[in-house]
Amino acid sequence: MFCPNCGTENDAQARFCRQCGNDLHSTGSPQAAQPAPATQPAYAYTPTYTTMPGAAPGIIEYAGFWKRFIAYIIDILIMLIPVLLASIIPLGGIIVLWLYFAVMESSESQSTLGKRAMGIIVTDLNGNRITFGKATIRHFSKYISILILFIGYIMIGFTEKKQGLHDMIAGTLVVAKRK
Repeated sequence: MFCPNCGTENDAQARFCRQCGNDLHSTGSPQAAQPAPATQPAYAYTPTYTTMPGAAPGIIEYAGFWKRFIAYIIDILIMLIPVLLASIIPLGGIIVLWLYFAVMESSESQSTLGKRAMGIIVTDLNGNRITFGKATIRHFSKYISILILFIGYIMIGFTEKKQGLHDMIAGTLVVAKRK
């Protein structure tokens, strides 16, 4: 399917354009999308846009560092007592956190309670819901970021799609939930 916004060819099941981030399903039927005009060179650069308040619909708004940080603080506060109770058994706290994050992010809501409060969701690179396996990889990849002095988290503030190291490893994005 071709993006009606920039003409980039995408996978048939993709929700968002891999080049410009346009919502491929908000513009009508996918069959109506046509490739870019022949006069546009195949190597033309089309920037990825993030949505600001009042911006055009259909453009992805990547969740930045501070919005994600606040969501994480909310999640940790919610999980504090369950983790403390589970800590009486070896690895209990780690298992509780893993199940919370992996189950919630791979659920239909695509978000933990903290992410839901901040209006953000976790998707794959095509804007689709992630699997439990991908959510598990994403969760345990966060420990790598911790081991390298939180640099994997700091990357969120500096990467084009606001991805942390764990997002890059798992092939995920954290984006604003569409209303």
